[in-house]
Amino acid sequence: MMKFLQFILCFHLCLGNILAVDKIGTTAAKFLHMNVGSRAVGMGGAFTSIANDASAMYWNPAGLSFYNTKEVFFNHSNWIADISFDYFGFSLPLMNNHFVGLNITSVTMNDMEVTRYGNENTGETFAASNFAIGATYSLNLTDRFSIGFNGKYIQEIIANNDASGIALDIGTLFSTPYGFKLGTSISNFGPKMNMTGDDLLVPVDIDETIEGNNESVTGYLSTDDFDLPLILRVGISDDLNVGQIGIMTWSVDVNSPNDNSMYVNAGIECGLFNNLFVIRTGMNSLFLHDREKELSMGLGFNMTNILKKNLYINYSVETLSHLGETHQFSIQFSY
Repeated sequence: MMKFLQFILCFHLCLGNILAVDKIGTTAAKFLHMNVGSRAVGMGGAFTSIANDASAMYWNPAGLSFYNTKEVFFNHSNWIADISFDYFGFSLPLMNNHFVGLNITSVTMNDMEVTRYGNENTGETFAASNFAIGATYSLNLTDRFSIGFNGKYIQEIIANNDASGIALDIGTLFSTPYGFKLGTSISNFGPKMNMTGDDLLVPVDIDETIEGNNESVTGYLSTDDFDLPLILRVGISDDLNVGQIGIMTWSVDVNSPNDNSMYVNAGIECGLFNNLFVIRTGMNSLFLHDREKELSMGLGFNMTNILKKNLYINYSVETLSHLGETHQFSIQFSY
């Protein structure tokens, strides 16, 4: 049986590498793949079956149903190339095992100079940004199984052009009788996006073979439609009691995106001193050829006993093969 499972896994990994060759970098709204939450990033992005804070609205919206508190969550990252990545989430339990949430994702960067052919400097600048706002609904179908949905509006802006669209995330979470948890999610399911805007308005010569045409005629350049970065995640996690050290949580996610090959994320975290202090580490994009993301590490502080408030502070650092490091900082407050 184990040999059969190993064969199936190897077959899917190889097939994914073959099918994804022509699709790398061919989707719109790539910022939707930027991992949310210092805790999740510190564990290598293996968070689908954990998803027990407001960042669950990104990883697995079904996770909202597994903690019965109101929570405010904020995450900030100084990403590569002076890009600022921010995420805000708010979750609220309702009556009879119903839960709702609101989330906002923002990616901004400094203004850039406009250059023409031949690196001619015009003195002009342009801005680029990405934005998404979503609403989440989650429901406990049983005391062990939940399902969740996150609908969102997406917008990308480059200079005077923009692309917008809508997408849906769906997730399930199952706490097994054996202690471990299983989670699945499909993120960014929606119609294609394309760029429109005034920068695509150009002069048009209706017929270059005829002299005397009206040179003031203008038209819009057409742009291709691009798929959203759809991704399927399947995860498993469990808690282990390591004696006087505390509780250690391990997690593994298998990820299948539509714009790359299949890959695996894996991570662990260990709570020390009655979970006052938490250390984490993980590996991202295992089995992915020419992967950029590598080792990640993180720290967490539980300020509940100190401040008498349910306040958690987390930090993570993720190493990249060619682009240095990215740092994330998150704060969550539950009440």
